Amino acid sequence: MLLRPTDTREPLVATIAGIPMTTWRLTALGIGLVVLAVIPFVMKNFYIFQITLAIIYAIAILGLNLLTGFNGQFSLGHSAFYAVGAYTAAIMMDRCDIGYVWTLPAAAIVCFVFGFLFGLPALRLEGVYLALATFALAIAIPQMLKSSLVEHWTGGVQGITIIKPDAPFGLPLNSDQWLYAFTVIVAVAMYVCAGNLVRSRTGRALIAIRDHPIAASAMGIDVALYKSLTFGVSALYTGVAGALGAIAISFVAPDSFTFTLAVALFVGLVVGGVGSIPGTLVGGFFVLFVPNIAESVSKGLAGAVYGVILLLVIYLMPTGAAGLVRLISSRLVQQGRTGG
Repeated sequence: MLLRPTDTREPLVATIAGIPMTTWRLTALGIGLVVLAVIPFVMKNFYIFQITLAIIYAIAILGLNLLTGFNGQFSLGHSAFYAVGAYTAAIMMDRCDIGYVWTLPAAAIVCFVFGFLFGLPALRLEGVYLALATFALAIAIPQMLKSSLVEHWTGGVQGITIIKPDAPFGLPLNSDQWLYAFTVIVAVAMYVCAGNLVRSRTGRALIAIRDHPIAASAMGIDVALYKSLTFGVSALYTGVAGALGAIAISFVAPDSFTFTLAVALFVGLVVGGVGSIPGTLVGGFFVLFVPNIAESVSKGLAGAVYGVILLLVIYLMPTGAAGLVRLISSRLVQQGRTGG
């Protein structure tokens, strides 16, 4: 009997400077967590507040990314879900005297139902037609919040002012520091859930629907159900971000959730990288800080400066920040393999 020689070569592992990519990723994650933990103790309250808002925007962009980046449904109306989550938190805290912690699951449930129900009729639409439908939603929601029918709850054009919560359990933190810590905890939990979702069987089904819906349907995937559920989950993430934003800012008003916010979230998605979960963090910081940078350069031409910055970013990073990181990593890995 002839015996075939076995291949004793070790599998090729991607490395940079002799260090496996997994180690680099874990190191970057560890450094990021350490930086997040140190920020509230080394920065002024104003900067802590801004970083908190950037993380909140990142959560909202993550919700949009689940819908557009991983399921292929185009949306220009996520400011509506952000508004629903914000008003859910504000009404519960101001009108019903409910603790801010409980407003997050309530906003998640309300926005999930809202997104799922909106996703059902939207199944008939694709591409620019779906974008137009979500655009109409973004335009309509702020006007509905001003309506006299709900003015008793929403406060009409004047909005609702809520009290910023203090740190619990006697922790030696001021309000801004505690809300930052609270936001980071919520964000970490939601990012872990999103990562697990994308890597799961459900996530593979979402990606299959994005890439080829007919083939996905032929494989037994319920395309209609998955699309509607993705709309609901996407709205859930954005609604939780809206609730966190209302708590952090301590004020909600209809004019805070215009179509401009929807465009900003979409810009953050593109800049961070469509289909990238870590890239949404870059998108959140871009959405918050770059307009401020543009205004500091020229108050009269802030819009023009912002447009130029955005054009440069898209030109230099056509696939977003995540795509740039992947490109640099692949070249470093290739150089390590060739010894160049």
